[in-house]
Amino acid sequence: MMKLRSVFYLLFIALILASCAAKEKIEAPVAKKVPKELTIHGNTRIDNYYWLNERENPEVIAYLEAENAHTDAVMKHTEALQKKLYEEIKSKIKPDDESVPYRENGYYYYDRTEADKEYFLLCRKKGSLDAEEEVMLDVNSMADGFEYYAIGGASVSTNNRILAYGVDTLSRRKYTIYFKDMESGELFPDAIPLTTGGAVWANDNKTVYYTLKDDVTLRSMKIMKHVLGTPITDDVQVFYEEDETYSTFVYKTKSQNYIIIGSESTLTTEYRYLDANHPESEFKLVQPRVHALEYSVDQAGNYFYIRTNLDAQNFRLMRTPLNATEKENWEEVIPHRSDVYLSGFDVFKDYLVVTERIEGINRLRIMPWKGEEYYIDFDEEVFTVRSSTNLEFDTDTFRFSYTSLTTPSSVFDFNMKTKERILLKQQEVLGGFDKNNYETKRIYATAGDGTKIPMSVVYKKGMKKNGNNPTLLYGYGSYGYTMDPSFSLSRLPLLDRGFVYAIAHIRGSQINGRQWYEDGKLLNKMNTFTDFNDCAQYLIDDGYTTSDKLFAMGGSAGGLLMGACINLRPDLYKGVIAAVPFVDVVTTMLDESIPLTTSEFDEWGNPKDEKYYYYMLSYSPYDNVQATDYPAIMATTGLHDSQVQYFEPAKWVAKLRDMKTDENPLIFKINMDYGHGGASGRFEWIHETALEYAFIFDQIGIKE
Repeated sequence: MMKLRSVFYLLFIALILASCAAKEKIEAPVAKKVPKELTIHGNTRIDNYYWLNERENPEVIAYLEAENAHTDAVMKHTEALQKKLYEEIKSKIKPDDESVPYRENGYYYYDRTEADKEYFLLCRKKGSLDAEEEVMLDVNSMADGFEYYAIGGASVSTNNRILAYGVDTLSRRKYTIYFKDMESGELFPDAIPLTTGGAVWANDNKTVYYTLKDDVTLRSMKIMKHVLGTPITDDVQVFYEEDETYSTFVYKTKSQNYIIIGSESTLTTEYRYLDANHPESEFKLVQPRVHALEYSVDQAGNYFYIRTNLDAQNFRLMRTPLNATEKENWEEVIPHRSDVYLSGFDVFKDYLVVTERIEGINRLRIMPWKGEEYYIDFDEEVFTVRSSTNLEFDTDTFRFSYTSLTTPSSVFDFNMKTKERILLKQQEVLGGFDKNNYETKRIYATAGDGTKIPMSVVYKKGMKKNGNNPTLLYGYGSYGYTMDPSFSLSRLPLLDRGFVYAIAHIRGSQINGRQWYEDGKLLNKMNTFTDFNDCAQYLIDDGYTTSDKLFAMGGSAGGLLMGACINLRPDLYKGVIAAVPFVDVVTTMLDESIPLTTSEFDEWGNPKDEKYYYYMLSYSPYDNVQATDYPAIMATTGLHDSQVQYFEPAKWVAKLRDMKTDENPLIFKINMDYGHGGASGRFEWIHETALEYAFIFDQIGIKE
């Protein structure tokens, strides 16, 4: 089999080289067809590329390598441009940087980077920022020899002596938890594989709780208890989530008094609690699960504080005594409002801070327990503000982060009594960056049903709406996740070359509250795709761009968006980048052994139900590829992707090659060493961004 792989690959490389030498069209790899019948509900689909699911098949690997070779050949003439873009982006990154320290249990914690090194150092100082630095983890040395290396969670015991942290070296999000003695620097023999990476300490400094994953589906399914120094085989299962549509997790309350186990599906949550001082005791239910009842829990003083959708589509805030936690005992702190989405809260001794979304914009509401409430004001029309690290309970200081499409990420300390705000750090962008050279605003497209769809746009000042601006439209639109406008230095090469950059806040997110999400999921999912195309059409009609200069981009569920949108309106776009795209919706959602499938029935529907099957079939990108002209397409994936398996885009690309009727480029880049999030290093990701931008620029003749 290895000989077959080598022959296949070498023959393909020879073909490419011959094509290049003859200055002819570069031939793309052609995946063989092995028809497989997939039948359900009396409907049979023929999947000619199902065989590409075989991850261990050398012929599959050879095909993927041939796709990479084809991408290299097609993009070879842009290598100088890619190098220029790489250096351009890298030159804007501060080589030696440091995060804003936060205080916890007598120590200041932060991470920092050193010039030209790919990874960070996790550090702390005792008592004062003037104290001697203690390097807890030097990830650069730890990652030496690995193609991929990620730290997943780090937590310190209550006595500050032992560090627990997770490590993933494959990019499948399977972390092994290690324990480090911070006095000696030695690792304990305890090493716990197949976890989510985080460990939660009880207050006895020896007991930890962690989440165990299923090795095949990667579902977070068990909460285990480990006592440091004992065999892993003696670990105790304290909770098992039997329902395969749920996943489970564990955390500690801000007060450090309670350990909380959460269990969630798309629509329903359930929590249990344990006194962190008594890990030998049993977890107790907060409120038993009720279908479609969502709630989350923190503790302060004599109460559990609960954010919930109980009789409140946009959520409200409740509290309940520590000894009477079921919903019959909940009392209202902040009522439900139909025009305000309550997205989060922080509890302090003298204050409650609430994060709300009003008219699509995050706002911070300061509510003293005694005194007048108020909102923190900001100057820009479109921005993103969030609560940052707020671990102290008895304080007047609230820390928040602020960013916009023109303002680099900034961290502030805000005095809730005096209303004074102090800028602690703003992301430094090298190379003469000036935010005043750019402009951001919010505009609205009108969907086919009359709904106003918001877009956040940014461009260099002086842009004229003459229909001549290259434009990149970005979207996601699933899981209720909102792509808030934030700064990205990697976006500057676009803006500085005259691009308009736009984010389409389509239905399926929660930018306009919970109903916005409900209107873009399950049997309303088609709204997500038509909203995006309506945003694209608006940008053309309002003079921002033309279809000959309009590009679209999305990743994961946003890759599904790309595939569905170009099936519906391939004429709208000059080119599309589909990153790690979820494009084989029906087949994946019928296979419960694939990661994420069972937990997402409430998002997409369960195709074993006939009405969901046919609805999903109507938009699934892979199932709806047609014999027509498509825009230029770049697809990416990672061989070890844990969220969207590599074979989805592989099959999609193969089918597109076979059926599309145009001569536009279609390239497929597979990271053979990475997964869903791409490279783990600080600079490695720039190579892929440079390739994406070079692909876009090449379509409209930008050569430098």
